[in-house]
Amino acid sequence: MTAPLSGETRPVLWFFGAGRFASRCLSLLSREMTFDLVVTSPPSVGGRGMKNLASPVEEVCMELGITPHRSGSVGKDEFLLSALRETTPLAILVVDFGQKIPEPFLSAPACGCLNIHPSLLPLYRGAAPVQRSLLNGDPVTGVTLFRLVEQMDAGPILLQEEHFTGETETAGELLDILAEKGSKLFLLGVKCFIEGTCSFKEQNSESATYALKISNNEAEVSWNAPAARIVSAVRALNPAPGAFLVTGSKRLKIWSAKPGSLSGAPGEVLGFDEGFPVVGTAEGAVVLLTVQPEGKRRLDGAEWARGLRLKKGDFLH
Repeated sequence: MTAPLSGETRPVLWFFGAGRFASRCLSLLSREMTFDLVVTSPPSVGGRGMKNLASPVEEVCMELGITPHRSGSVGKDEFLLSALRETTPLAILVVDFGQKIPEPFLSAPACGCLNIHPSLLPLYRGAAPVQRSLLNGDPVTGVTLFRLVEQMDAGPILLQEEHFTGETETAGELLDILAEKGSKLFLLGVKCFIEGTCSFKEQNSESATYALKISNNEAEVSWNAPAARIVSAVRALNPAPGAFLVTGSKRLKIWSAKPGSLSGAPGEVLGFDEGFPVVGTAEGAVVLLTVQPEGKRRLDGAEWARGLRLKKGDFLH
């Protein structure tokens, strides 16, 4: 992390966030700066026993000794509206928050509400930019620091940085990388606001593309797809919801896979790569590196194949 802010020039800053990408950004930024107010979503109900689950941002706050303010609707939150009138922040960083930010929050801070978005806007506006980029097999993605406006992810860009995607990075790993890059951009953004050197650039909306939220039915993969498509889906859907296929009547989640050099019928076990099963697809083959049979723990593909006594010529249907 670079460009720490000095105590003498420390501006008033707020942070709005809820999800894991936001929690990663908050954790990184808290090493370099202090947020005067952290706002997150109220606990959700889920998991075994239907317990109250704190947001990932609240979990990080507990580690950092921060008491967050919970808000289910910031636009109707009298505590926040009063605080905004009393001590208007220089900027509000909004990341992975899950709520549309209304006025007066958009305009009251001198620098408005800034957002760290894990794509090269105007590409992949929306909820799942990293997942959609991996599904499409893009070799390059990136992160953007921009100012929020009424229209989703359409505000002017302050800073942007590219990232060349590796051949094995999952969505979770890529989000961690972009959280770090985006946090650095935010530090630079605050610094340039203080120095009065910031310059925004309007997005070209005619070039915009959209990244819709991943639906559960997109998680099922088929051996009738090309190997490259299957491997891209496995990477894009890790850690959630996880790509799967159905063998027999049960699901087999695939957490890690790579293209194989063999060719054969879709679903056919074509051989083994250092013990890992190589399975035919519509075009090329896939090596199953890490799998999870329904109701069981994750296994490396070699251990799973040995347990099933899988052999060349078997079919996974």
